[in-house]
Amino acid sequence: MSGLLPWVLLVGLALVVEALLARHEVLTYSIGLRTPASTLTEGMPYARGALPDRPPDGYLVYLDGIGKRRFADSRDGGQLVRALIDAAPELRILGQVQPYSPLSHPLADRRAWKFIRRRAGILLFLHNVMQIFVAADRRYRPFYNRAVGTQIAAQLQLAGYRPGSGIPIVLLSYSGGAQVATGAVDRLRADLLAPPVLLVAIGGFHNGANDLAGIAHFHRITSRSDRIEPVSTWLFPPRWRLWRTSPWNRAVRAGKVTVHWLDPSSHVGPHSYISPDARLPDGRTYLARTTDLIVDVVRDFHMTHSR
Repeated sequence: MSGLLPWVLLVGLALVVEALLARHEVLTYSIGLRTPASTLTEGMPYARGALPDRPPDGYLVYLDGIGKRRFADSRDGGQLVRALIDAAPELRILGQVQPYSPLSHPLADRRAWKFIRRRAGILLFLHNVMQIFVAADRRYRPFYNRAVGTQIAAQLQLAGYRPGSGIPIVLLSYSGGAQVATGAVDRLRADLLAPPVLLVAIGGFHNGANDLAGIAHFHRITSRSDRIEPVSTWLFPPRWRLWRTSPWNRAVRAGKVTVHWLDPSSHVGPHSYISPDARLPDGRTYLARTTDLIVDVVRDFHMTHSR
């Protein structure tokens, strides 16, 4: 017990410090000192998939889970992005958006975090978890939403999107990326002159307080074996059924939410929604099943909303 105590105290101190620092970035943005950056790492493309020499059928922006800490894909998220590029070559796909940095400053590029990563990598995940709660906090949510919406709109234009073109946009999110995706919609639609926007959330963790009136539809991909996604449904009151006037419940009553059960996928690990190893009785991997579902709903969306 005596050997454990210093670690408990150290983790507790780290939690307190992180809770205090997590708001710094969005506060800096809120008072106008900084704006979201749009420059990527040298040589990195602004989009992959369909070529930029003609309008694609649609754009898909992937907002990763809490493992996201650089412009490049995370290990797990990258598997999903590559599978989508192969399965839907008609899409231009962006994976560089930083859901947990409203100023688009990758965690891995910060000098202090490079030092910490080599000694206590778990704090990188803790930082991103805290950012989810900052994004959900009603005091900071408007600024966080506006900053990330601006970030996504800028990246889409650099990838060839023309405001006013009406080309459909899909925001695909994993876990906490759903909190950011739901918040970014209004600003994104304002900056790009009201394109149709579809939300697809895999194990989506969000507070249900962001207005979803502007979206075309919300596809919730979940599983009875997912132990993390349901936490957001009881942790945040706007997700409770009793709060009938919450934005989430209004969207549900309006028929804008479709639930897809991908049992027995888990939230993370070797049986996650995007596992390339776990297999179904029909021989498909969990990754292939999730990819097939996403491509199906995205193509249905495009057929309905393409001009």
